[in-house]
Amino acid sequence: MNYCDLAPTYIRAIAPYQPGKPISELERELGITGIVKLASNENPLGASPAAVAAMQNAIKTIALYPDGNGFELKDALVKRYGVAHANVTLGNGSNDLLELAARAFLAPGDKVVYSAHAFAVYALATQAVGATGISVPAAKGYGHDLPAMLKAAKGNKVKIVFIANPNNPTGTFLSADELLAFMRGLPAEILVVLDEAYNEYLPEDMRYDSVSWLKEFPNLIISRTFSKAYGLAGLRVGYALAHEQVTDMMNRVRQPFNVNSVAQAAAVAALRDVSFVKRTFELNRRGMQQITEGLTRLGLEYIPSFGNFVAFRIGNATAMYRRLLELGVIVRPIANYDMPDWLRVSIGLESENAKFLAALEKSISQQATGENK
Repeated sequence: MNYCDLAPTYIRAIAPYQPGKPISELERELGITGIVKLASNENPLGASPAAVAAMQNAIKTIALYPDGNGFELKDALVKRYGVAHANVTLGNGSNDLLELAARAFLAPGDKVVYSAHAFAVYALATQAVGATGISVPAAKGYGHDLPAMLKAAKGNKVKIVFIANPNNPTGTFLSADELLAFMRGLPAEILVVLDEAYNEYLPEDMRYDSVSWLKEFPNLIISRTFSKAYGLAGLRVGYALAHEQVTDMMNRVRQPFNVNSVAQAAAVAALRDVSFVKRTFELNRRGMQQITEGLTRLGLEYIPSFGNFVAFRIGNATAMYRRLLELGVIVRPIANYDMPDWLRVSIGLESENAKFLAALEKSISQQATGENK
């Protein structure tokens, strides 16, 4: 028999999430070293030294189960954001929190709204519970069209709206005024998951206090992660802030011990290391300028980004992706986001960015030579 047939049809229809190619895989494929990975929006500085020290100390007790309630990490978040413990849900990365929201509040047949070219997990989390996703065409510039999303949410008996700000993979940004207008126009029975995984990369004059909005909008869920600016991607730890009733439902479907003890300890230390996050922000700002100036010099279109990555348009993106791999540079194809002519590159160290730009220029030259033969 075909055991796939035992799964519900909506599970069989899922196309699994495709992560960025790891360095070890490319080394095995091509037998090369010195590879630069700029595919997964990781922190090129690594993790905070304080977080590394906390991890090393936490290893001493890994024979014990972690604190299933995550008290110390929740307490650090409570002190940072002025919320209560009952407003915090911890997750195995922010992906886990997106899925917890879907599992807690969606049933087969329910509807969800998200933007075209937005994070792929919104559609996957929706489909995994048998709900129906409504992908709203993006606004000019590949960003969220909030008026169109509001109209879709009101007219289709929607349960959840997913919004990424800044958005991945396009890097586009929504202002506080735009988001507030959307929230105030939305019926209170529709939940909004505001995914702020790249929040720490926003320039100071563009930052807004979304946490304070929880008092006005009990239907708001804010998800954040320690995987990006905090450099803890390998540990998988994130958190959501929401009304205590929303948090209660999410915790009912959360796996026991979903955040391990090493991750909890590292996240507490990382949250306190403000200087490391500032260094990360400054490095990213300089790297973004380096890469976008290089793309402009090469005559390539790109989407202005407020994250730690930038998407750029390139002819025959699949072939270009392969050429870059052969030159030891891993970027991210985003054809699965309905952007087949685009690649996304993460911001790295100055030397890594330079290697990417040199490889890109060489690949463009090779492509032009090949096409003219």
